[in-house]
Amino acid sequence: MSQTNERVGLHPIETASVDEIRAVQLKRLQWSVRHTYNNVAHYRAKCEAKQVHPDDLKTLADLSKFPFTTKADMRETYPFGLFAVPMDQVRRIHASSGTTGKPVVVGYTKNDLDAWADVVARSIWAAGGRPGDKIHVAYGYGLFTGGLGAHYGAERLGCAVIPMGGGQTEKQVQLIQDFQPRVIMVTPSYILNIADELDRLGIDPSETSLKIGILGAEPWTGEMRSEIEQRLGIDAVDIYGLTEVIGPGVANECIETKDGLTIWEDYLYPEIINPETGEVVPDGQLGELVFTSLTKEAVPVIRYRTRDLTSLLPPTARSMRRMGKITGRSDDMLIIRGVNVFPTQIEELILKVSDLAPIYQLVVSREGHLDKLEVNVELRPQAAQGSVEHSAVTLGEHLKHTIKTYIGVTTSVNVLEPGGVPRTVVGKAVRVIDTRPKG
Repeated sequence: MSQTNERVGLHPIETASVDEIRAVQLKRLQWSVRHTYNNVAHYRAKCEAKQVHPDDLKTLADLSKFPFTTKADMRETYPFGLFAVPMDQVRRIHASSGTTGKPVVVGYTKNDLDAWADVVARSIWAAGGRPGDKIHVAYGYGLFTGGLGAHYGAERLGCAVIPMGGGQTEKQVQLIQDFQPRVIMVTPSYILNIADELDRLGIDPSETSLKIGILGAEPWTGEMRSEIEQRLGIDAVDIYGLTEVIGPGVANECIETKDGLTIWEDYLYPEIINPETGEVVPDGQLGELVFTSLTKEAVPVIRYRTRDLTSLLPPTARSMRRMGKITGRSDDMLIIRGVNVFPTQIEELILKVSDLAPIYQLVVSREGHLDKLEVNVELRPQAAQGSVEHSAVTLGEHLKHTIKTYIGVTTSVNVLEPGGVPRTVVGKAVRVIDTRPKG
């Protein structure tokens, strides 16, 4: 006996009026702030230091009076200092890799896991996935949240999940060929690895069963979208998530417009702030994205600073606001001889050169008192079959000139043969190697 899934299709809140959405947000926001204040001593102390209390939250705009939550708060309270429920109510615990200090730890109650599955199911539907689809999940299933978040949401929608995690590219390709998934959830850099492997095996990447790629976990550009769509013959749709906020499914592009990520505002309240002053800026203005959870029980976050740089845009395919493509992270920004540089800016220029592949790495070093930026980028296989030396030199000079013209920073450019740039084995590509002395 089949059961209909009430979570399939558009939810009424997705097309509700703005006033209805704001009313839901305010009610849930007041609960979330009070829940955090009452149950997280660390956050209560921050509120007391600012002389602000949950009773002061009478409108959505009043949220700006409250202190931020940062990654430093999460590391300072390691492991469970930000948990707002007793541990016997926690059903899952995730930790970051902790490569830059103590891991960031998040937890989920049963209700949190249900909400997470719901927003991911909603995201997959928005991207064009449907019940009965087979979905190849190539996000990591390790310490962090990508694979399991995607997995539960796909199952919630009524899809058959092919769980792979990242890496094992040959096996990925085999399963894509044998199992015939319609949808893949993967990082933009890793789907290019899959395309490279298909090419190596003599398989046209545009001839697989894949029709939709739900891509996220790292900044990527419109040019990269075009590259992926043309090469693999798919619709490439953006998904956004942060483990600290919930995981994948915070926001998702709608396939009918592909004009920026729709934020699921019934679960999260977004703000854009000036990253230097912390002041809230108007919708449409570029700044740092800040999220407040509206329903999270285990580890609620009030005004979590994401470090992601974007802007809030008006609704289109849904009634909820969109966020522009992440152009970079405030902590990813390189300052080279006084010039602000984001990796995605260089990526855009690389992708405008037809003989260069979107596989690159930036190496920052110091010569004397001056910073030096080196760009390593690969030739496309078809370009490498020509006069490599001449082509590489010419293309390198062209890219160097273009970067100087459009970004304003002097670089050295090394154009390498295919395979010359280290590949990401799993997950996010390492775009920047910074060898400058620390301190």
